[in-house]
Amino acid sequence: MYSQLFELHADLLKALSHPRRLEILQLLREEELSVTDIHTMLDLPQANVSQHLKVLRDAGVVVSSKNGKQSHYSVADQKFIAASDLFREILIHRYKDTQLSDEFTLEMSDLVPLVHDPVCGMRVSPKTAAFAHAYHNQKYYFCASGCLKAFKERPTKYVK
Repeated sequence: MYSQLFELHADLLKALSHPRRLEILQLLREEELSVTDIHTMLDLPQANVSQHLKVLRDAGVVVSSKNGKQSHYSVADQKFIAASDLFREILIHRYKDTQLSDEFTLEMSDLVPLVHDPVCGMRVSPKTAAFAHAYHNQKYYFCASGCLKAFKERPTKYVK
């Protein structure tokens, strides 16, 4: 029984041990998203996104629901977000005297989303947006590389 407890703990940590899965967890922090939304935001092949979501779902980190043909995902328990925030605090302490210190001290739960990604509509903060891009003397902020790529390909589709 004792070793099984550590096995289960290790399995959960393995599910969270990929940078893209951690990024997915943050994308789902405050809202439910479809596989298509996540695929667009991360600029990953949809099959790859589905594999990451399967790992997270099998570990009980996310739950899925169907809306027509689309599968939507959300965080299964907000304690996963709290755990992620605790790891972030460890990184803040570890890197307090480095160039990364300013980035790590931005706590996700303390940030108020100020803008919307023009491609997917996700609320992002200019300080924590994955990407920023200037277009016609206006700065736009993006949640992930896929949204930035879509915007650069057809900016007039997203700018009114």
